[in-house]
Amino acid sequence: MEKDLKEQVRSEYREEVEKYIKYIPWLQQRAGAKALSIYNGEGIGEHSVRFPVYDGATLNFVKELSNSKFMDRNYPYVYSRNGIRTVQDEKKMIKKAGIRDMGTLCGILSKYVLGGMTKGVLWGVAVEEGIFLEILLRMKEIMEFWDKPLA
Repeated sequence: MEKDLKEQVRSEYREEVEKYIKYIPWLQQRAGAKALSIYNGEGIGEHSVRFPVYDGATLNFVKELSNSKFMDRNYPYVYSRNGIRTVQDEKKMIKKAGIRDMGTLCGILSKYVLGGMTKGVLWGVAVEEGIFLEILLRMKEIMEFWDKPLA
């Protein structure tokens, strides 16, 4: 059974993980730093809605992820099933995740990517708090433990 799980996870996720590990150095540089700015330009009155502005790298990263196999539109279920309520809960879950928890990692990733499409600050939070970084590092670690090193 363990061998079947290993093969399933490897065939389902390895290629995707390889595609996104190129972002790890960029995410390491951005962790802890502000990942967005709020537009306060000309024509914004005191009663106008302000909106977040992201750099091109963040937008490309999120756009690529939104079309990946990692996206799970049912991510709220992942949160309720695992009792995840805070960023600290997310980080604990990421740290202890194993091969059986790849779906959970995808659920956390999905919350920030898909949720950020309607709640713009989520992408910035995920970069600043290191959520994107920790998930990619953990996925890479899991793949390398159960298979060969990633490029």
